Amino acid sequence: MPSRGPRPPPRRPRRPPRAACCCCCRRRSHLDEDTGRFVLLAALIGLYLVAGATVFSALESPGEAAARARWGDTLRNFSAAHGVAEPELRALLRRYEAALAAGVRADALRPRWDFPGAFYFVGTVVSTIGFGMTTPATVGGKAFLIAYGLFGCAGTILFFNLFLERIISLLAFLMRACRARRLRRGGLLPTPAHAAARPEPDGLAGWKPSVYHVLLILGLFAVLLACGASAMYASVEGWGYVDSLYFCFVTFSTIGFGDLVSSQRAAYRHQGLYRLGNFLFILLGVCCVYSLFNVVSILIKQALNWMLRKLGCPFCARCCPAPGAPLARRNAITPGARLRRRLAALGPPPAAARAPGPDGRRLSGELISMRDLAASNKVSLALLQKQLSETANGCPRGACPPARQNGFSGGVGALGIMNNRLAETSAPR
Repeated sequence: MPSRGPRPPPRRPRRPPRAACCCCCRRRSHLDEDTGRFVLLAALIGLYLVAGATVFSALESPGEAAARARWGDTLRNFSAAHGVAEPELRALLRRYEAALAAGVRADALRPRWDFPGAFYFVGTVVSTIGFGMTTPATVGGKAFLIAYGLFGCAGTILFFNLFLERIISLLAFLMRACRARRLRRGGLLPTPAHAAARPEPDGLAGWKPSVYHVLLILGLFAVLLACGASAMYASVEGWGYVDSLYFCFVTFSTIGFGDLVSSQRAAYRHQGLYRLGNFLFILLGVCCVYSLFNVVSILIKQALNWMLRKLGCPFCARCCPAPGAPLARRNAITPGARLRRRLAALGPPPAAARAPGPDGRRLSGELISMRDLAASNKVSLALLQKQLSETANGCPRGACPPARQNGFSGGVGALGIMNNRLAETSAPR
């Protein structure tokens, strides 16, 4: 009988080749959506600053050079005409600059540190406008400003956020009423007499205003407010209308350069009425433009989400899911998955084992491992955290759809206020 040779080792089954993933997925695998949006926004802001610096340098640099040349000629002509040495003349001008910083002007102006002037100053401090025409010169004033501005600016930002919440709620109420009236005219909703028993009409269930409509309303109100304020400043202060519009934008947006400052003369015609109008215009303008900026930030965030989708990998479903596919939730723990798969493979359990006991507890036929018990405790902790977050955001449990699918997480501050209040921040689009 011929001897058989050694048997060859058994061949291992070949594993199916893994789907190749492009390099962009490997580079961005460690970045989540929020981090990618933050990095992209930081890069765009950097490019925006570079573009703005380029434009302003091209527009303003020739004028600055011409002004420096004219000023040098003026100093030399004055020194030659009056027999004053140019170094002594520059020393006098430096002293005048110090007096200018202390509030002294060549023309007669209102006192800076009487009660109305001090009230105007603290208003510019807590609103973060900071014109710079009045600054504390003493050590005590500077030390007090640090503590005063800390609490004053924080309280004013809270006031702006509460104003944003009220104005969004008011606009949503008015737009909802207009929509209901339009639907009733079209016969799609019952009349108020017939709809008394129905708590929520079908055509308005879950309806929320669009961010574009809110942006349009706030933009129109801000333009009308700025036009009215500019007309007042042009007639009272003697500025040009374009300069008045420029002052309104700089003030309402809390930029506050200080080159143009209202209510600085010693006396005005109808002075009390003008100061009251100046205060109301600035207050309403700052609140309205603050709300407008936050609504525009939603559009910027939508543009960032679109750019992230365009920059994503279309061949990797794990990194870039389909537009209609729901995203994976964080902290989504499902205990007992392995045990349920094993039980499903063995077949359905008997009816006696599936039926709960008389007190609602599970029967002894259903076993749970320590791993499942620990996972269930994690689930309880996650649900508790979710409930606390929804309570803080003012949204009851089960009433708010997940905003993660649209790229709008809970957020803080103004974004947290507008979350789930507009159509674009509530449902996936």
